[in-house]
Amino acid sequence: MMEYRIAVVDDDPLSLLQAKTFLQEESMQVTCMNSGERLLKYIENNTPDLILLDIMMPDMDGFETYIQIRRFEEHLGRAHIPVIFASGEDDSGAEEMGLVLGASDFVRKPLNKDVLIRRIHNSIKNSRKMEDLVEEATVDRMTGLYNKAKGTDRISKLCKRQDGALMILDLDSFKLVNDLYGHEKGDQILKAFAGIIKKNSRETDTLSRIGGDEFMGFYEGLLVEKAVAFLSQRINKQLHEQADAILGEGHGIPLGTSIGVVMVPEYGREYKELFALADSALYKVKQNGKHGYAIYGTEEGSDEISAEHKLERVMKIIEERNDKAGALTLGKDYFSVVYRYVMRFNKRYGGGAALVLFELDIPDDDVQFVMEASDQFSDILENTLRMSDIMVQNGSQSFLVMLTECSRDDAEKVINRVIQQFKETDIGKTIKVNYVYKYKNNSKTPGA
Repeated sequence: MMEYRIAVVDDDPLSLLQAKTFLQEESMQVTCMNSGERLLKYIENNTPDLILLDIMMPDMDGFETYIQIRRFEEHLGRAHIPVIFASGEDDSGAEEMGLVLGASDFVRKPLNKDVLIRRIHNSIKNSRKMEDLVEEATVDRMTGLYNKAKGTDRISKLCKRQDGALMILDLDSFKLVNDLYGHEKGDQILKAFAGIIKKNSRETDTLSRIGGDEFMGFYEGLLVEKAVAFLSQRINKQLHEQADAILGEGHGIPLGTSIGVVMVPEYGREYKELFALADSALYKVKQNGKHGYAIYGTEEGSDEISAEHKLERVMKIIEERNDKAGALTLGKDYFSVVYRYVMRFNKRYGGGAALVLFELDIPDDDVQFVMEASDQFSDILENTLRMSDIMVQNGSQSFLVMLTECSRDDAEKVINRVIQQFKETDIGKTIKVNYVYKYKNNSKTPGA
Protein backbone atom coordinates (compact mmCIF):
# COMPACT_ATOMS: atom_id res chain seq x y z
CA MET A 1 0.00 0.00 0.00
CA MET A 2 1.23 3.48 -0.85
CA GLU A 3 0.53 5.97 1.94
CA TYR A 4 1.15 9.05 -0.16
CA ARG A 5 -0.35 12.50 0.44
CA ILE A 6 -1.98 13.67 -2.79
CA ALA A 7 -3.52 17.07 -3.57
CA VAL A 8 -6.19 16.84 -6.29
CA VAL A 9 -7.27 20.07 -8.03
CA ASP A 10 -10.25 20.10 -10.41
CA ASP A 11 -13.25 22.38 -10.84
CA ASP A 12 -15.45 19.40 -11.75
CA PRO A 13 -16.97 17.80 -8.59
CA LEU A 14 -17.44 14.42 -10.31
CA SER A 15 -13.79 14.30 -11.37
CA LEU A 16 -12.72 15.19 -7.83
CA LEU A 17 -14.90 12.44 -6.38
CA GLN A 18 -13.60 9.86 -8.86
CA ALA A 19 -9.94 10.71 -8.17
CA LYS A 20 -10.52 10.74 -4.42
CA THR A 21 -12.21 7.31 -4.52
CA PHE A 22 -9.43 5.75 -6.60
CA LEU A 23 -6.66 7.11 -4.40
CA GLN A 24 -8.29 6.33 -1.05
CA GLU A 25 -8.76 2.74 -2.18
CA GLU A 26 -4.96 2.60 -2.29
CA SER A 27 -4.64 4.05 1.26
CA MET A 28 -3.51 7.47 0.02
CA GLN A 29 -4.37 10.64 1.93
CA VAL A 30 -6.30 12.92 -0.41
CA THR A 31 -6.97 16.66 -0.19
CA CYS A 32 -9.40 17.97 -2.80
CA MET A 33 -9.57 21.57 -4.07
CA ASN A 34 -11.56 23.19 -6.86
CA SER A 35 -9.22 25.97 -7.96
CA GLY A 36 -5.58 26.89 -8.46
CA GLU A 37 -5.94 29.73 -5.97
CA ARG A 38 -6.91 27.29 -3.21
CA LEU A 39 -4.00 25.02 -4.07
CA LEU A 40 -1.52 27.90 -3.80
CA LYS A 41 -2.94 28.80 -0.40
CA TYR A 42 -2.76 25.14 0.68
CA ILE A 43 0.92 24.62 -0.19
CA GLU A 44 1.94 27.61 1.90
CA ASN A 45 1.72 25.34 4.96
CA ASN A 46 1.50 21.86 3.43
CA THR A 47 3.78 19.78 1.19
CA PRO A 48 1.95 16.93 -0.53
CA ASP A 49 3.89 14.10 -2.16
CA LEU A 50 2.22 14.87 -5.49
CA ILE A 51 -0.33 17.21 -7.08
CA LEU A 52 -2.90 15.95 -9.61
CA LEU A 53 -3.79 19.16 -11.46
CA ASP A 54 -6.57 19.69 -14.00
CA ILE A 55 -5.60 21.91 -16.94
CA MET A 56 -8.98 23.36 -17.95
CA MET A 57 -10.09 25.50 -15.01
CA PRO A 58 -11.68 28.98 -14.96
CA ASP A 59 -9.83 32.10 -13.74
CA MET A 60 -6.47 30.37 -13.31
CA ASP A 61 -5.85 27.38 -15.56
CA GLY A 62 -3.54 24.49 -14.77
CA PHE A 63 -0.58 25.92 -16.66
CA GLU A 64 -0.64 29.27 -14.83
CA THR A 65 -1.18 27.43 -11.53
CA TYR A 66 1.87 25.30 -12.26
CA ILE A 67 4.01 28.38 -12.96
CA GLN A 68 2.82 29.94 -9.69
CA ILE A 69 3.70 26.74 -7.77
CA ARG A 70 7.24 26.74 -9.14
CA ARG A 71 7.62 30.46 -8.45
CA PHE A 72 6.56 29.93 -4.84
CA GLU A 73 8.96 26.99 -4.41
CA GLU A 74 11.82 28.92 -5.98
CA HIS A 75 11.14 31.91 -3.75
CA LEU A 76 11.39 29.78 -0.59
CA GLY A 77 14.07 27.42 -1.87
CA ARG A 78 11.78 24.42 -1.54
CA ALA A 79 12.07 21.17 -3.49
CA HIS A 80 9.65 20.85 -6.40
CA ILE A 81 6.46 18.92 -5.71
CA PRO A 82 5.84 16.49 -8.61
CA VAL A 83 2.80 17.47 -10.67
CA ILE A 84 0.70 15.29 -12.97
CA PHE A 85 -1.55 17.22 -15.34
CA ALA A 86 -5.04 15.86 -16.10
CA SER A 87 -7.24 16.84 -19.02
CA GLY A 88 -10.44 15.67 -20.64
CA GLU A 89 -9.46 17.37 -23.90
CA ASP A 90 -7.94 15.26 -26.67
CA ASP A 91 -5.23 17.86 -27.25
CA SER A 92 -1.66 16.71 -27.84
CA GLY A 93 -0.52 20.35 -27.69
CA ALA A 94 -1.76 20.66 -24.10
CA GLU A 95 0.03 17.45 -23.18
CA GLU A 96 3.24 18.67 -24.79
CA MET A 97 2.97 22.06 -23.07
CA GLY A 98 2.55 20.36 -19.68
CA LEU A 99 5.52 18.05 -20.12
CA VAL A 100 7.78 20.77 -21.54
CA LEU A 101 6.91 23.01 -18.60
CA GLY A 102 8.36 20.28 -16.39
CA ALA A 103 5.36 18.27 -15.17
CA SER A 104 6.09 14.69 -14.12
CA ASP A 105 3.36 13.13 -16.28
CA PHE A 106 0.00 13.58 -18.00
CA VAL A 107 -3.24 11.59 -17.67
CA ARG A 108 -6.51 11.83 -19.53
CA LYS A 109 -10.01 12.00 -18.09
CA PRO A 110 -12.09 10.05 -17.36
CA LEU A 111 -9.36 8.59 -15.20
CA ASN A 112 -8.24 4.98 -15.52
CA LYS A 113 -7.44 3.81 -12.01
CA ASP A 114 -4.59 1.43 -12.88
CA VAL A 115 -2.89 4.00 -15.14
CA LEU A 116 -3.33 6.78 -12.55
CA ILE A 117 -1.92 4.76 -9.64
CA ARG A 118 1.04 3.53 -11.66
CA ARG A 119 1.92 7.03 -12.85
CA ILE A 120 1.61 8.50 -9.37
CA HIS A 121 3.91 5.84 -7.97
CA ASN A 122 6.49 6.32 -10.76
CA SER A 123 6.38 10.13 -10.51
CA ILE A 124 6.96 10.16 -6.75
CA LYS A 125 9.71 7.53 -6.97
CA ASN A 126 11.51 9.45 -9.73
CA SER A 127 11.07 12.75 -7.89
CA ARG A 128 12.68 11.35 -4.75
CA LYS A 129 15.60 10.01 -6.74
CA MET A 130 16.08 13.44 -8.31
CA GLU A 131 15.90 15.11 -4.88
CA ASP A 132 18.72 12.85 -3.67
CA LEU A 133 20.84 13.71 -6.72
CA VAL A 134 20.12 17.43 -6.40
CA GLU A 135 20.99 17.42 -2.70
CA GLU A 136 24.24 15.64 -3.41
CA ALA A 137 25.13 18.20 -6.07
CA THR A 138 24.06 21.35 -4.22
CA VAL A 139 24.63 20.79 -0.50
CA ASP A 140 27.89 21.16 1.40
CA ARG A 141 28.21 17.80 3.12
CA MET A 142 29.89 19.03 6.26
CA THR A 143 27.55 21.88 7.14
CA GLY A 144 24.29 21.01 5.36
CA LEU A 145 24.18 24.51 3.81
CA TYR A 146 24.20 25.21 0.09
CA ASN A 147 27.62 24.70 -1.45
CA LYS A 148 29.40 27.57 -3.20
CA ALA A 149 28.03 26.88 -6.68
CA LYS A 150 24.41 26.53 -5.63
CA GLY A 151 24.58 29.30 -3.05
CA THR A 152 26.09 31.74 -5.55
CA ASP A 153 23.48 30.86 -8.16
CA ARG A 154 20.55 31.22 -5.79
CA ILE A 155 21.74 34.39 -4.06
CA SER A 156 22.60 36.09 -7.36
CA LYS A 157 19.00 35.50 -8.46
CA LEU A 158 17.63 36.77 -5.15
CA CYS A 159 19.69 39.95 -5.50
CA LYS A 160 17.98 40.65 -8.83
CA ARG A 161 14.43 40.43 -7.49
CA GLN A 162 14.37 40.80 -3.70
CA ASP A 163 15.35 43.54 -1.27
CA GLY A 164 17.49 42.60 1.67
CA ALA A 165 21.04 42.27 3.01
CA LEU A 166 23.86 40.34 1.35
CA MET A 167 26.32 39.25 4.03
CA ILE A 168 29.71 37.57 4.04
CA LEU A 169 30.43 35.88 7.38
CA ASP A 170 34.02 34.96 8.19
CA LEU A 171 35.29 33.06 11.23
CA ASP A 172 38.02 34.97 13.07
CA SER A 173 41.15 33.04 14.16
CA PHE A 174 39.77 29.73 12.86
CA LYS A 175 43.19 28.59 11.58
CA LEU A 176 44.40 28.41 15.19
CA VAL A 177 41.76 25.77 15.94
CA ASN A 178 43.14 23.47 13.25
CA ASP A 179 46.76 24.22 14.22
CA LEU A 180 46.33 23.73 17.98
CA TYR A 181 43.46 21.24 18.27
CA GLY A 182 43.48 19.42 14.95
CA HIS A 183 41.14 19.27 11.96
CA GLU A 184 38.57 17.11 13.72
CA LYS A 185 37.89 19.87 16.24
CA GLY A 186 38.00 22.39 13.40
CA ASP A 187 35.27 20.48 11.59
CA GLN A 188 33.18 20.45 14.75
CA ILE A 189 33.49 24.24 14.99
CA LEU A 190 32.41 24.64 11.35
CA LYS A 191 29.39 22.40 11.90
CA ALA A 192 28.49 24.27 15.07
CA PHE A 193 28.78 27.62 13.30
CA ALA A 194 26.55 26.42 10.46
CA GLY A 195 24.01 25.37 13.06
CA ILE A 196 24.18 28.77 14.71
CA ILE A 197 23.54 30.77 11.54
CA LYS A 198 20.72 28.40 10.54
CA LYS A 199 19.18 28.82 13.97
CA ASN A 200 19.35 32.59 13.57
CA SER A 201 17.85 32.70 10.09
CA ARG A 202 14.31 32.52 8.75
CA GLU A 203 12.76 30.29 6.11
CA THR A 204 13.09 33.10 3.56
CA ASP A 205 16.84 33.54 4.16
CA THR A 206 19.46 31.71 2.07
CA LEU A 207 22.76 30.48 3.51
CA SER A 208 25.83 29.05 1.79
CA ARG A 209 29.34 27.91 2.63
CA ILE A 210 31.63 29.54 0.07
CA GLY A 211 35.06 28.65 1.45
CA GLY A 212 36.83 26.87 4.28
CA ASP A 213 35.67 29.18 7.07
CA GLU A 214 33.75 31.69 4.96
CA PHE A 215 29.98 31.76 4.59
CA MET A 216 27.46 33.89 2.75
CA GLY A 217 23.83 34.75 3.41
CA PHE A 218 21.01 36.70 1.81
CA TYR A 219 18.57 37.95 4.45
CA GLU A 220 15.38 38.94 2.70
CA GLY A 221 13.76 42.16 3.88
CA LEU A 222 16.53 42.90 6.40
CA LEU A 223 17.31 46.55 5.70
CA VAL A 224 17.83 48.06 9.17
CA GLU A 225 21.26 48.37 10.80
CA LYS A 226 19.84 47.60 14.25
CA ALA A 227 18.78 44.16 12.99
CA VAL A 228 22.26 43.52 11.59
CA ALA A 229 23.83 44.54 14.90
CA PHE A 230 21.50 42.27 16.86
CA LEU A 231 22.24 39.33 14.53
CA SER A 232 26.00 39.89 14.84
CA GLN A 233 25.79 39.97 18.65
CA ARG A 234 23.75 36.76 18.83
CA ILE A 235 26.03 34.86 16.43
CA ASN A 236 29.20 35.89 18.26
CA LYS A 237 27.73 35.09 21.67
CA GLN A 238 26.52 31.65 20.60
CA LEU A 239 29.80 30.86 18.80
CA HIS A 240 31.73 31.69 21.97
CA GLU A 241 29.51 29.28 23.94
CA GLN A 242 29.89 26.51 21.36
CA ALA A 243 33.68 26.97 21.19
CA ASP A 244 33.92 26.54 24.97
CA ALA A 245 31.82 23.38 24.75
CA ILE A 246 33.93 21.89 21.94
CA LEU A 247 37.43 23.04 22.87
CA GLY A 248 37.00 23.45 26.60
CA GLU A 249 36.89 26.61 28.65
CA GLY A 250 40.11 28.55 28.65
CA HIS A 251 41.10 27.39 25.16
CA GLY A 252 42.51 30.86 24.57
CA ILE A 253 41.57 31.18 20.87
CA PRO A 254 39.81 34.47 20.08
CA LEU A 255 37.14 32.86 17.91
CA GLY A 256 34.47 35.15 16.58
CA THR A 257 32.64 36.23 13.45
CA SER A 258 33.29 39.21 11.22
CA ILE A 259 30.42 40.19 8.91
CA GLY A 260 30.55 42.38 5.81
CA VAL A 261 27.15 43.65 4.66
CA VAL A 262 25.72 45.44 1.63
CA MET A 263 22.09 46.46 1.33
CA VAL A 264 20.15 45.48 -1.79
CA PRO A 265 19.13 47.33 -3.95
CA GLU A 266 20.79 50.46 -2.54
CA TYR A 267 23.92 49.67 -4.56
CA GLY A 268 22.27 47.89 -7.46
CA ARG A 269 21.31 44.27 -8.10
CA GLU A 270 24.34 42.77 -9.81
CA TYR A 271 25.65 39.99 -7.58
CA LYS A 272 29.35 40.31 -8.48
CA GLU A 273 29.37 44.02 -7.70
CA LEU A 274 27.41 43.54 -4.48
CA PHE A 275 29.67 40.72 -3.32
CA ALA A 276 32.73 42.94 -3.86
CA LEU A 277 31.14 45.68 -1.76
CA ALA A 278 30.26 43.27 1.05
CA ASP A 279 33.81 41.91 0.91
CA SER A 280 35.13 45.47 1.18
CA ALA A 281 33.02 46.00 4.30
CA LEU A 282 34.28 42.69 5.73
CA TYR A 283 37.88 43.82 5.22
CA LYS A 284 37.21 46.92 7.33
CA VAL A 285 35.83 44.76 10.16
CA LYS A 286 38.95 42.59 10.00
CA GLN A 287 41.14 45.69 10.16
CA ASN A 288 39.27 47.15 13.12
CA GLY A 289 39.24 44.51 15.80
CA LYS A 290 37.11 41.75 14.24
CA HIS A 291 34.10 40.13 16.01
CA GLY A 292 31.64 42.63 14.54
CA TYR A 293 30.02 43.91 11.39
CA ALA A 294 30.24 46.72 8.86
CA ILE A 295 27.59 47.83 6.38
CA TYR A 296 29.02 49.19 3.16
CA GLY A 297 28.44 52.94 2.87
CA THR A 298 27.64 53.49 6.55
CA GLU A 299 31.10 53.09 8.05
CA GLU A 300 32.12 55.64 10.63
CA GLY A 301 33.34 58.84 8.99
CA SER A 302 31.48 58.33 5.72
CA ASP A 303 29.76 61.40 4.34
CA GLU A 304 26.07 61.94 4.95
CA ILE A 305 24.09 60.86 1.89
CA SER A 306 21.80 63.61 0.66
CA ALA A 307 18.17 63.05 -0.24
CA GLU A 308 18.97 64.05 -3.83
CA HIS A 309 21.70 61.41 -4.03
CA LYS A 310 19.36 58.76 -2.63
CA LEU A 311 16.80 59.70 -5.28
CA GLU A 312 19.45 59.36 -7.98
CA ARG A 313 20.28 55.87 -6.72
CA VAL A 314 16.62 54.83 -6.79
CA MET A 315 16.21 56.21 -10.33
CA LYS A 316 19.33 54.36 -11.45
CA ILE A 317 17.95 51.10 -10.09
CA ILE A 318 14.57 51.65 -11.76
CA GLU A 319 16.16 52.53 -15.08
CA GLU A 320 18.95 49.97 -14.93
CA ARG A 321 17.38 47.74 -17.59
CA ASN A 322 15.99 50.47 -19.85
CA ASP A 323 19.27 51.49 -21.46
CA LYS A 324 19.29 48.80 -24.14
CA ALA A 325 17.10 47.44 -26.88
CA GLY A 326 15.67 43.94 -26.80
CA ALA A 327 13.43 41.95 -24.51
CA LEU A 328 13.10 42.65 -20.81
CA THR A 329 14.51 39.78 -18.73
CA LEU A 330 12.66 39.24 -15.45
CA GLY A 331 12.73 36.85 -12.53
CA LYS A 332 9.97 34.23 -12.39
CA ASP A 333 7.91 36.13 -9.85
CA TYR A 334 7.97 39.41 -11.78
CA PHE A 335 7.35 37.61 -15.07
CA SER A 336 4.20 36.09 -13.62
CA VAL A 337 2.98 39.48 -12.38
CA VAL A 338 3.56 41.15 -15.76
CA TYR A 339 1.97 38.21 -17.60
CA ARG A 340 -1.22 38.44 -15.56
CA TYR A 341 -1.31 42.23 -15.97
CA VAL A 342 -0.99 42.05 -19.77
CA MET A 343 -3.66 39.35 -19.96
CA ARG A 344 -6.06 41.46 -17.90
CA PHE A 345 -5.26 44.56 -19.97
CA ASN A 346 -5.84 42.74 -23.26
CA LYS A 347 -9.07 41.22 -21.98
CA ARG A 348 -10.41 44.65 -21.15
CA TYR A 349 -9.03 46.77 -23.97
CA GLY A 350 -8.24 44.21 -26.65
CA GLY A 351 -5.01 42.84 -28.05
CA GLY A 352 -3.18 39.63 -28.81
CA ALA A 353 -0.27 38.01 -27.00
CA ALA A 354 1.62 34.73 -27.21
CA LEU A 355 3.23 32.71 -24.44
CA VAL A 356 6.12 30.66 -25.84
CA LEU A 357 8.15 27.99 -24.07
CA PHE A 358 11.52 27.16 -25.68
CA GLU A 359 13.51 24.15 -24.50
CA LEU A 360 17.01 23.18 -25.59
CA ASP A 361 17.45 19.45 -26.10
CA ILE A 362 20.89 18.95 -24.54
CA PRO A 363 22.16 15.99 -22.49
CA ASP A 364 22.75 17.48 -19.03
CA ASP A 365 25.89 15.52 -18.24
CA ASP A 366 28.12 18.31 -19.61
CA VAL A 367 27.25 21.19 -17.29
CA GLN A 368 29.68 23.65 -18.92
CA PHE A 369 28.24 23.02 -22.40
CA VAL A 370 24.68 23.44 -21.09
CA MET A 371 25.59 26.77 -19.50
CA GLU A 372 27.31 28.06 -22.67
CA ALA A 373 24.40 27.00 -24.90
CA SER A 374 21.83 28.52 -22.54
CA ASP A 375 23.75 31.81 -22.37
CA GLN A 376 23.97 31.91 -26.18
CA PHE A 377 20.24 31.24 -26.59
CA SER A 378 19.39 33.82 -23.92
CA ASP A 379 21.47 36.46 -25.73
CA ILE A 380 19.67 35.72 -29.00
CA LEU A 381 16.28 36.04 -27.31
CA GLU A 382 17.18 39.36 -25.71
CA ASN A 383 18.52 40.81 -28.97
CA THR A 384 15.84 39.38 -31.29
CA LEU A 385 12.73 40.25 -29.32
CA ARG A 386 11.27 43.73 -28.93
CA MET A 387 11.54 45.96 -25.87
CA SER A 388 7.83 45.31 -25.24
CA ASP A 389 8.41 41.54 -24.96
CA ILE A 390 9.43 39.84 -21.72
CA MET A 391 11.35 36.67 -20.98
CA VAL A 392 12.50 34.50 -18.08
CA GLN A 393 14.88 31.56 -17.89
CA ASN A 394 12.57 28.84 -16.66
CA GLY A 395 15.27 26.24 -16.06
CA SER A 396 18.83 25.43 -17.09
CA GLN A 397 17.65 24.66 -20.64
CA SER A 398 14.21 26.28 -20.92
CA PHE A 399 13.01 29.83 -21.51
CA LEU A 400 9.54 31.33 -21.21
CA VAL A 401 8.75 34.29 -23.47
CA MET A 402 5.72 36.57 -23.72
CA LEU A 403 5.23 38.34 -27.06
CA THR A 404 2.93 41.30 -26.50
CA GLU A 405 0.76 43.04 -29.09
CA CYS A 406 1.26 40.48 -31.84
CA SER A 407 -0.76 38.35 -34.23
CA ARG A 408 -0.49 34.57 -34.46
CA ASP A 409 1.49 34.93 -37.71
CA ASP A 410 3.86 37.40 -36.02
CA ALA A 411 4.41 34.99 -33.14
CA GLU A 412 5.30 32.14 -35.48
CA LYS A 413 7.68 34.37 -37.44
CA VAL A 414 9.46 35.40 -34.23
CA ILE A 415 9.76 31.78 -33.07
CA ASN A 416 11.25 30.70 -36.40
CA ARG A 417 13.64 33.69 -36.45
CA VAL A 418 14.94 32.92 -32.94
CA ILE A 419 15.54 29.26 -33.78
CA GLN A 420 17.20 30.11 -37.11
CA GLN A 421 19.57 32.60 -35.50
CA PHE A 422 20.53 30.08 -32.82
CA LYS A 423 21.17 27.43 -35.48
CA GLU A 424 23.56 29.81 -37.22
CA THR A 425 25.85 29.94 -34.16
CA ASP A 426 28.64 27.41 -33.68
CA ILE A 427 27.17 26.09 -30.46
CA GLY A 428 23.59 25.93 -31.78
CA LYS A 429 24.30 23.85 -34.90
CA THR A 430 24.00 20.51 -33.10
CA ILE A 431 21.22 21.41 -30.64
CA LYS A 432 17.53 20.78 -31.25
CA VAL A 433 15.22 23.54 -30.02
CA ASN A 434 11.77 22.34 -28.94
CA TYR A 435 8.97 24.83 -28.44
CA VAL A 436 5.27 25.07 -27.71
CA TYR A 437 3.12 28.20 -27.56
CA LYS A 438 -0.34 29.44 -26.68
CA TYR A 439 -1.85 32.45 -28.43
CA LYS A 440 -4.61 34.54 -26.91
CA ASN A 441 -6.48 37.12 -28.95
CA ASN A 442 -8.84 39.54 -27.22
CA SER A 443 -9.35 41.94 -30.11
CA LYS A 444 -12.27 44.29 -29.61
CA THR A 445 -14.66 45.08 -32.42
CA PRO A 446 -14.86 48.80 -33.36
CA GLY A 447 -17.11 50.70 -31.02
CA ALA A 448 -17.36 47.83 -28.57
